[in-house]
Amino acid sequence: MYFTIAKEDAFMDNYVPKIAAIHDLSGFGRCSLMVIIPVLSTMGIQVCPVPTAILSTHSGGFGKFSFTDLTDNMDDYISHWKSIGIKFDCIYSGFLGSERQIDIISNFFKDFKLKSNPLIVVDPVMADHGKLYATYTIEMKQKMELLVRKADIITPNLTETYFLLNEPYHEGAVDEKEMKRILKKLSQMGPSMIVITGIMEKCNHRCNIGYDKCKDKYWKVRYKQIPADYPGTGDVFASVLTGGFLTGDSLPVAMDRATQFLYAAIKETYRCKTPNREGILLEKVLGLLNNRNIKYSYEAIS
Repeated sequence: MYFTIAKEDAFMDNYVPKIAAIHDLSGFGRCSLMVIIPVLSTMGIQVCPVPTAILSTHSGGFGKFSFTDLTDNMDDYISHWKSIGIKFDCIYSGFLGSERQIDIISNFFKDFKLKSNPLIVVDPVMADHGKLYATYTIEMKQKMELLVRKADIITPNLTETYFLLNEPYHEGAVDEKEMKRILKKLSQMGPSMIVITGIMEKCNHRCNIGYDKCKDKYWKVRYKQIPADYPGTGDVFASVLTGGFLTGDSLPVAMDRATQFLYAAIKETYRCKTPNREGILLEKVLGLLNNRNIKYSYEAIS
């Protein structure tokens, strides 16, 4: 079923949803919390960050960077929140740097689920282009599978999808029969809604695909491929999608909103010839998030 905030004044003008965002913070490079906070704040949501690490830059293209692991601080940080009775409408996790961090977040989900039954969103950031990230181990992948089982919504890319399913990665185009199969199989792990990003179709179009288990419906949103790769795009997509749910969007509408916003951001960044390693020019397009006059283009997958 679609998420609704369980408050009497849920959609009154004076109500601001709260989201606990569990991600690292990179001081330069527009990714993780540095894009998640402005995106969700612009959408009218209070972001309460749980920083897992602090980096001077993200890890791609800047040489040796400063890295401070905050794993040892996370239990005390979360315990304080528990002691003062904070309740969240959503808990949203992304890249996690160790087995221990995954365990901490798993307990966070369990503890806060009892308090306010928040929407649980897991972006299982662990792989791309057919390979696990260099920092990820098989043991961490197995722990991530357990975390995914506790989520309401997950947003893997295609590589992460096949790793979660323990199947070989298939490079190239994906037909609709395969789209439906992998979405359905991921839903059997536990999540009610799944969105897989960056799918190539046989017509060489790109699309994001989604499945609503409760309604047993599949959706697709196509977009044009821009020949550039920027860090943080997955964080932006998952954040807009999550913000859509928290402000009343259905699955296909939230998918469409996230796809169109990210495409506009990438297009503007590419036009401005911004160095790829600096990430997308979020500052120039944030205002689009509040544009409700969107011409939606989502399609049902039959």
